This record gives sequence, structure tokens and C-alpha cells, in this order.
Amino acid sequence: MIKKLHQWWQDMRSSFWFVPAVIVLGAVGLAAVLVTVDTTVDLDVVARWPLLFGAGAAGARGLLTAVASSMITVAGVVFSITIVVLSLTSSQYTSRVLRNFMRDRNNQVVLGVFLGIFAYCLVVLRVIRGGDEGAFVPSLAVLGGLILAFVGIAYLIFFIHYISMSIQSSSIIAASAQETIAAVDHLFPLGMGDDVEDDADGDLAVSLPEQAWSAVPARKTGYIQSLDGDALLAFASERGTIVRMEQGIGEFVVEGTALISVVDPTGLDEDTTDELNSAYDISPHRTVEQDVSFGIRQLVDIALKALSPGINDTTTATMCVDYLTAILVRLASRPIATAHRLDQGELRVIARGPSFPSLLAEAFDQIRQNAEGNVAVLTRQLQALEIIVGQTANLRRRQALRQQAELIATVAEQTIALPHDRGDAQAVMLRLSQILATERGITT
Repeated sequence: MIKKLHQWWQDMRSSFWFVPAVIVLGAVGLAAVLVTVDTTVDLDVVARWPLLFGAGAAGARGLLTAVASSMITVAGVVFSITIVVLSLTSSQYTSRVLRNFMRDRNNQVVLGVFLGIFAYCLVVLRVIRGGDEGAFVPSLAVLGGLILAFVGIAYLIFFIHYISMSIQSSSIIAASAQETIAAVDHLFPLGMGDDVEDDADGDLAVSLPEQAWSAVPARKTGYIQSLDGDALLAFASERGTIVRMEQGIGEFVVEGTALISVVDPTGLDEDTTDELNSAYDISPHRTVEQDVSFGIRQLVDIALKALSPGINDTTTATMCVDYLTAILVRLASRPIATAHRLDQGELRVIARGPSFPSLLAEAFDQIRQNAEGNVAVLTRQLQALEIIVGQTANLRRRQALRQQAELIATVAEQTIALPHDRGDAQAVMLRLSQILATERGITT
């Protein structure tokens, strides 16, 4: 239940309506409170400061009407600017970073402030009376509307500055990288002591059963956003069986195809199928919270768009490589769980998840393949591997780094025409080979 609530909160946080709706409700509540204070409390300050608080019904209505009309107009402008920015980001970088803009708290708050001020003015306007209606002007609430108008002006200035900064390539890349690093810290806590050999299925001496596996079909079509591994382990332990994940986080699953397999000679009923499906959260899109490879994918897509002939932006591509380096350095010294999950020495779950070599390939393969002849990008990739290899003593990881370096060096040798241009890449490769030739690297 806690994981479901957490996922619900993440969905709400990523929506573009939740925070503005909360701010609007808060503004309506503030208006009601101030009007109530005006009707129940005799404020001497109103009589003492007539120029500040004193206003007739017509003047108060005119002020609040002007504020309300201007705020709803500005809200429309803010929404239009946001849509233009989303369109520009999608075409210039990648559509996969649009969710970052939508869940950006500053964008949500700015829209909510303007709509909230509009709602506040409507509520206060509703209670103003004048002439034959029985005069009543909530002076404190009207002053609150004036103050909120200046708050709206301040937020408009802030929004113009913030949106102009946020559409810069460096800001977009950094935001995606920071979100991915946060996911790495959450999913792969820093281990104690030396690295463990954790990237292979054969690390644990377990005997797989010879019984037939019963497939559990998926109830929905979409990408696996998250799963409750504890629920799968509890299910397998309670029934004394073994659960094998057929699809991992970030993978696409089709309704009716195998999602999980269970060792169960008696077969599976509908209730069991529903119970196992409830451990998965399947959605039309991927998210970074439990899917580090998707965060890497965002940066790779930006790099690929930058390397395309129509854009040819080498600087942006090298920035992506730099931030991918930061992510992989974070991963290099952290233990990644093996595929086998045990309970009291008994195999219960065969998981399907990422490994360091797979994440390394996700980060470097396509950039390498699309950077043929690009001296800056290929050299920067080799420099990145030189940094990463110094952060791990894990033999499998160092072997994956060596293979990646050899592939990049081969591309550089075959596609960079001038020997002078190949010099930097060859120098980095020579240093990298010397580091990899040592028996043990630096551990953190």
C-alpha cells in the first residue's frame, strides 16, 4: 500500500494540474478567512489608516476586477509560453524530457499563483455590497487582493527569467542527470568495503527447479514503471515456490503475454494472477524513479539529436557524455543486486534487472555509433572511460570498460582521417590501457 501511495504521489507531482489546483483552493480559503475576519472583528486599523484601507464599494470592485482580469490574462500567456517551450524542447532535444518540464515545481507554482489570485478576487468580489444592497466592503480582503497583485508581478518577472534559463541545453541536461543520479542513490545504496562480483547470474550457487513453469499473463499493455519486489518475495515465500520475472522495469509488456512465471504444478487461478499483477505498475510511459536506464536514455537521445546532420551540435553531445560520466562514476563503486533473491537460503525470486555492463552499453553504444569521425566526442568518451575505470576494482566491470574503450578506439582509427586528429584519442587509449593492465584499480 505504501508503494502504491508513493507511486500515486509521483503521478500527482508529475501532473500539471495538481499543484495549481492546491494553490487555487488555498487562495479561495484565504479569501474566505479574510472576509470572515472583516465581518466578525472590529478592526481599529481601518479607521486609523483610511487611505490604505478605506475604499467604497465601487472602488473596491474596480480594483479587484482589474486584478482578476489581468491575472487570468497573464495565466493564459504563461500557459502559452509553457506550451511553446515544450514544443521547442521536444523538437530540439527529445520528447522524453517533457515530463521533467511538466513536473517542474516552479512552472506549476507560477501557473497556480496567477490562477489563485484570480480565484481570490472572484470570491472577494462576490461579497462586496454597496448602495441599496446594504454597504459592506471587506477592507482587509481588498487590501489582500492588492498585495497579491504585486506578488503576481514578482512571479511574472521570475517566470520570464526562469523559463529563459531552463530551456538552455546545459540546464536540460543537468536536470536529467541530477534526477538519474538521485535514482541511482536510491536504488543502489553505497556498499561497504570492496566491490562485489555482482553482475552475473552465476554468482550464487543455486539449483534451478526442473518443474514446469506456469506463465502469469499481464493485465495491461505498457511500460513497467515500477514493481514491488518485496511483494513478489513474500508471495514466493508464503507459497514455497519460485517466481521468475519475465519482464523488467522499463520494458514493454503486451496484455496477455508472460509477465511472470511461477513454479506451480497445480496451475494459477485468477486471484493469484491479479495478486501478482498488482505488484507491477504499468503505464504508457517510462519514469526514472526505478528505471535508471531511462534517465541514461534521455541523455543519449539528446546527444543523438545533437549529432544528427540537421543540428550538428558537437558541444551539446560532449556535455551529454560528461553527465553520463557522472552517472556511471556514481554506479561504478556501488553493488548491483544479483538476479537471485533468497529467503532463508532458499531461492524464491529470479529477478530481471540492470547490470553495470548493460548500463554502460546504454550510455555509450549509440553515441559511439553516431559519432563516426567526430574527434571531440570520441575523445571525450575515452576520457570518460579513463575516469570511470579508476572508480572500480570489479573485474567484470573493468572488462566491460576495456571492451567499450576498444570499440571507441576502433571507430576513431577507422573514421578519423588525419593522424594528427587521431593523436588525442590514441594518447587517452594508451593511458587507459595502462590502467586496465594493472591488477587492481582505485576503490572508493
